[in-house]
Amino acid sequence: MKNPRRLMLITALCGLLSLVAFILGRLAMTDIYHGEPDLDLEWTIVAVTFVPVLAFHLLAVFAAFVAMRRLGNS
Repeated sequence: MKNPRRLMLITALCGLLSLVAFILGRLAMTDIYHGEPDLDLEWTIVAVTFVPVLAFHLLAVFAAFVAMRRLGNS
């Protein structure tokens, strides 16, 4: 990636989205744990929030490799 600032910004925004997804997933899992009667929505939330959390982790690892490569070249 040619612009490391853009990569950092995208990673930070993805991190914020991941944090919101984590909180929503945590709330859904609390309802699941307490045995609420209708859990279809909660399980859907858990499944959907997995995607942004995984995307953030993959992007963070990619950004770390880019940063290490740039530090190695300088």
